[in-house]
Amino acid sequence: MKKILALFLIAAFLISVPVTFADEGMWTFDNPPLRQWKERYNFEPTSGWLENVRLASVRLNDGGSGGFVSPDGLLVTNQHVAAGQLQKLSTKENDLTKNGFYARTRAEELKAPDLEINVLVSYENVTERVQLAVKPGASDKEASEQRKAVIAQIEKDSTEKTDLKSDVVSFYSGGEYWLYRHKKYTDIRIVFAAEEQIAFFGGDYDNFTFPRYDLDVTFLRAYENNQPARTPNYFKWSATGPADGEFVLASGSPGSTARLLTVAQLAYQRDVGNPLQKKVWTSRLDALESYARRGSEQARQAGSGTRSLNNSLKRLTGQQDGLMMPRMFGRKEAEEKALKDELAKKPDLQKIYAPGWEQISAAYAQLPAMANRLAFSNLATSRLGDIASKLVRYAEEIRKPNDQRYDEFRDSKLESFKFSLLSPAPIYSELEEVSLTAWLEEALKTLGANDPFVKAALGGSTPAETVRRAVQGTQLKDVAARKALLEDGADAIAKSADPMIVLARNVEPIVRELRAWNEEKILNVEASAGQKIAKARFAVYGKSIAPDANFNLRLSYGKVSGYEEDTTLVPFKTTFFGLYDRAMSFGEKPPYNLPARYKEGRSKLDLSTPLNFVYSADTIGGNSGSPVINRNAELVGLNFDSNIQKLSNRYWYIEEEEGSRAVAVHSAGILEALRKLYEADGLVKELTGK
Repeated sequence: MKKILALFLIAAFLISVPVTFADEGMWTFDNPPLRQWKERYNFEPTSGWLENVRLASVRLNDGGSGGFVSPDGLLVTNQHVAAGQLQKLSTKENDLTKNGFYARTRAEELKAPDLEINVLVSYENVTERVQLAVKPGASDKEASEQRKAVIAQIEKDSTEKTDLKSDVVSFYSGGEYWLYRHKKYTDIRIVFAAEEQIAFFGGDYDNFTFPRYDLDVTFLRAYENNQPARTPNYFKWSATGPADGEFVLASGSPGSTARLLTVAQLAYQRDVGNPLQKKVWTSRLDALESYARRGSEQARQAGSGTRSLNNSLKRLTGQQDGLMMPRMFGRKEAEEKALKDELAKKPDLQKIYAPGWEQISAAYAQLPAMANRLAFSNLATSRLGDIASKLVRYAEEIRKPNDQRYDEFRDSKLESFKFSLLSPAPIYSELEEVSLTAWLEEALKTLGANDPFVKAALGGSTPAETVRRAVQGTQLKDVAARKALLEDGADAIAKSADPMIVLARNVEPIVRELRAWNEEKILNVEASAGQKIAKARFAVYGKSIAPDANFNLRLSYGKVSGYEEDTTLVPFKTTFFGLYDRAMSFGEKPPYNLPARYKEGRSKLDLSTPLNFVYSADTIGGNSGSPVINRNAELVGLNFDSNIQKLSNRYWYIEEEEGSRAVAVHSAGILEALRKLYEADGLVKELTGK
């Protein structure tokens, strides 16, 4: 193994590859693209600049990003990122999502039910320790077990030593492993949220388009020991925002890209994975929309779920359209061929690494036959079903040694697991019944009555009968009941007569069997073969290519810039003038209607104030809420979307010249609305000192 590593390191210096300087990549903080920044933008940040940006950036476990904007724990993100928490705090009488919210004093700030945020405090390269733990001649399964054992030990040692949330993160398909240590905050309170109608003005019609007119912003505050957290690293607020052509960066946690996948993996996504994902999400969305039509309260309860699924489906459609284009897919085939051709020039390395492609191709040939079972054999579409499944799984896993458990039940992750499981967020029984019944009906239709999961779940009953018994009889809606099960131990969970627990227990052997199949046949092969391909890529290109996004902190960069679209020009910014024009042009009919304060407060605003802008940085889902900053680390905007030209960027970088843009809320527009429409003087003073 050490000889192989030495060959790899030597080869990395011997093989020369031209370097391009496009605004491509979501870069880790250990390997920022310093040369590109210098060459393209004359930007040379200090180590202190990078450290401040890292410590001011936050990841939200709801699936988005944010940043501290004051030394007293104040942080900013999108309204749509915080929408789940707003909905959980809402009632029939007070819909915070619809009406918005502002706490004029800290005593009025509302505690989010189950929001955890993470700040990347430190990171350490543990690649050699993880890779050398794999013994020569180990099978893929044995190699996976050996890696998992050492990763579990690294995380456990770090957690005990530092009291920080410690995760070993894989990059470059296993080519590197890094220990990320996060400071965790779980007392997060709502300070301000814009009304959903202005945060999502234009609704799904305007989603993934530009020009846009959205004040998609929420302010939160992190607390420690019941006091605002001390956050000396924060982004100062720019009152003027960015100029046309200005260099900017986005610091956030992009969710997932697939740019380093093999052609075989991409072909599976195109032919099987994406169509199946569309079927899964459409089934869930249909159930929520059907429930929402029952009345205004039902629509409120289903609101954040329907918006999220609509957004996901629209993005998925754009991604799939890209894969279906022969020219674009041919680009991936050409990239893979070029890498293989370069590797062939080094026979010693080719012998070691080239088999990786064929191994992944052979593994993925088995996946289509199992795909439907893997997708539908779970209860996760229901919150009660998900809680029950996690409790049943916990009861089994907690009996095992730490290094032999499922990853999500390792000691280093149990605190976050329990925090989420014991969330006091409301559970709506009627919505649970509708969602889980529709899911089991779709599973029955897709998998057939003789499928092992379907038989275990239904036991001869109909989906409606099975779900009604489970939902109406369960005690899991009560946090105290969940807590009692955890405190009474694994045996109490294993013996519980709660009907939702019983349902989860009935299907758990099938879930475990499928998980074991997926790990042995797919994931373990991906890990071993992916590491070979990663080392081949390092040997040819070094680390001039950023790793795929994986919901860990990254920096991306570009410039504020409009673009050409067909035969017209698109400006780099929009203004409040445009907001009112668009509303009036549609007769203020939904989704172009304005909240009352915007209709009544128009005369208070300087309508020329910028509201949204576009910029060329490389972003994707998960970057929502990312602070957009200038070279002085001042916050000039808040990322919230991208245009339609950018939708297929999960699979490849789309050049600036093709009109690919991220969309952000303008920092000046946020201040204008806070001052003149919301009269949020205290919040403005905290942001600006004025």
